Amino acid sequence: MSTRRDGDPASEDGRASDDGRKVRLRLGELRRPPMRDWVIRFAFGAGVSALAGVVSVLAGPRAGGLFLAFPAILLASVTLVAKEEGARQAAQDVAGAAFGTVGLYGFAVVVALTVTVWPLWLSLTVATLTWAALSLALYATVTRLRR
Repeated sequence: MSTRRDGDPASEDGRASDDGRKVRLRLGELRRPPMRDWVIRFAFGAGVSALAGVVSVLAGPRAGGLFLAFPAILLASVTLVAKEEGARQAAQDVAGAAFGTVGLYGFAVVVALTVTVWPLWLSLTVATLTWAALSLALYATVTRLRR
């Protein structure tokens, strides 16, 4: 998702980012970063995944799983965003990742509690809805508190 850059004020219905710009999905923005930036992101993600595999072999699957939870491309992405779009945009990306991480904890709790009791499809569906609800609720709460 990217925010509008044309300075339109926030809408009255509350669907705005914390700085007053509307949040929009623009798939065309995927073409904007140079190929080098995509390579850096994917290489960093592959490196973290490989590290998780090595840790799994050396210390067991639980320790390796902790490394898989590491947001593999966040560091590379934030560095590139800060360089090209400024520190404020990079900070917003980090905040979004934090909101998503809280939702991911909810996902993990729901799966852990239900996967052996419910059908797998139901457990994963409820866990995904939990992730989305927690992440969006945290975003909405933080946005309102900042106003």
